[in-house]
Amino acid sequence: MMAEAAVDALLDAAFGPDRHGRTAYRVRSGMTALPHLSFALAADGVWAGTVQCWPVAHDGDDGRVTPLVMVGPVAVLPALQQRGMGRRLMEQVMAAAPHEADGALMMIGDPEYYGRFFGFSAAATSGWRLPGPVERHRLLAAPVGDHAVPAAPGTIGPRSGKAASLLPPAH
Repeated sequence: MMAEAAVDALLDAAFGPDRHGRTAYRVRSGMTALPHLSFALAADGVWAGTVQCWPVAHDGDDGRVTPLVMVGPVAVLPALQQRGMGRRLMEQVMAAAPHEADGALMMIGDPEYYGRFFGFSAAATSGWRLPGPVERHRLLAAPVGDHAVPAAPGTIGPRSGKAASLLPPAH
């Protein structure tokens, strides 16, 4: 099975085939996952878990466009959940982010888990607008190196238009 098909099958198993309607999919619409920040785990020759990261941007009401990296989905096959695979995938992202991320990290996720283990918080995201519904306490962000989390009100979406110039050059 090709990598993309394997990831899609894994995501369907973890989140269901209706996952494409979620707000997170709208945020990263039209973007390609960042290969240097996306990882997979295999178990017995089967793709057991995956995490993907995406180039998105904060288009501030003040006119500033700030690149961000959206983390997720973090997915593990249901039969293999609760074995630490999701945590290992996130540890890989967090280890690579200081060297590979061109902006702060953001995600929609469980604040207790991602805050406790990975330093994500909703402290700066209250003024962010997304292209769909989101539980405000689950809209999380974490600084990376010298990339601060933008705290100003603004729209979060795919890097397009004026944000497209913020994409790093292709390797």
